Amino acid sequence: MKTLVEVFRSPKEAGMYLYVKRAEGLERVPEDLLKRFGKPQSAMILALTPERKLARTSAERVLACLDEPGYYLQLPPGPEADAEAANIHGHNSKLGH
Repeated sequence: MKTLVEVFRSPKEAGMYLYVKRAEGLERVPEDLLKRFGKPQSAMILALTPERKLARTSAERVLACLDEPGYYLQLPPGPEADAEAANIHGHNSKLGH
């Protein structure tokens, strides 16, 4: 089963994204979160299935969050993720230096 999802980017913090069901829009996102997030900027609309590959989390997790609490907030990667990416980059000759 596909769920039509709209992804918004935060104008306040690079790498912060908010996923919501397209049909519901931002209606279930708490006001406090929207204040912290800033005025949401539409980044993309996608048909999400549990099998779909996402960069930082599983589609299953996003879909579960879209059911309850009604949104999924993707935060920017922390220092651990940056260090892991640098380590992978350093060991993969196809990525270049």
